[in-house]
Amino acid sequence: MSYFTPIIGGIILKTILVLHTGGTISMSEDQTTGKVSPSSENPLKKRSHLFDKLANMIVEDFLHLPSPHITPKEMLLIKNRIEKAIANHEADAVVITHGTDTLEETAYFLDLTLKTSIPIVVTGAMRSINEIGSDGLYNFQSAIWVALSDEAKEKGVLVVMNDEIHTARYVTKTHTSNVATFRTPTFGPIGLISKNEVLFFQKLIEEDIYSINNVAKNVYLLKVYAGMDGTLFDALNQPTTDGLVIEALGAGNLPPTALPALKRLLANHIPVVLVSRSFNGIAQDVYDYVGGGKRLKEDGVIFANGLSGPKARIKLQVVLSQDTLTRSLEDYF
Repeated sequence: MSYFTPIIGGIILKTILVLHTGGTISMSEDQTTGKVSPSSENPLKKRSHLFDKLANMIVEDFLHLPSPHITPKEMLLIKNRIEKAIANHEADAVVITHGTDTLEETAYFLDLTLKTSIPIVVTGAMRSINEIGSDGLYNFQSAIWVALSDEAKEKGVLVVMNDEIHTARYVTKTHTSNVATFRTPTFGPIGLISKNEVLFFQKLIEEDIYSINNVAKNVYLLKVYAGMDGTLFDALNQPTTDGLVIEALGAGNLPPTALPALKRLLANHIPVVLVSRSFNGIAQDVYDYVGGGKRLKEDGVIFANGLSGPKARIKLQVVLSQDTLTRSLEDYF
């Protein structure tokens, strides 16, 4: 448990590096048309002084992009900036503001690639700064509180939204407009924020960190549907395809009509990772019938327990972007 009170003169403040990257949290609503669009200046910068008594803030408009414009290349830029800050001892913690559409992917990318014990916190907003019920400034404040907590150290990358603290590994966006959109299916949040109090009550098992210098691998994501054939699988069976993630039915099953094309992919040594398209639960090699998970695993499909499709794609892309693999690809999942 950690408490934050206004800092009295003479006490050394912690330093937080704030990287603004864009998204709804940096946008404004046109009061006439109702359209939400990027502002010429990030409105949060005008409010940074509100936290002067909490921390020494180093604020950078690092990117100014709606989150659908964020790619793994931008994720790598964010990762490199944080690594530079760590190497130069610039900050005691990092807070990143980000659009919510791809926030979970950026957070997980950073979780996989950053080796550090300092708190790394990602936050955003569902309503722009001048909308009624705007959540951006409050989420930003909550992220700062968590970043200042000593208990946030060595917990990997955290996502802080709507009074909850989630791990980057399992959090996902569950609603298009509700401020309580970020949830961790199956496991729930690992902590809560109440007023100026930060409470952690779960600890995540540590995950390997991967050293990468680029993200040039082409990894694709397909969602399986009833009666799916091999058309899309064959379209991806190209020399330029480095990997494929499949969101399969139920516990990890495919329609039999898709199997011949899947086997052609595997025969060309294209790695195939499988997750469930279901919101809760994990993919398992349970069913022993044509297209069932047991037989898919025997054919060489890799099962990624607990990850969503987008997260599994990020992980496969990161793993393949290493200079060398130190173990079999299946062992990474």
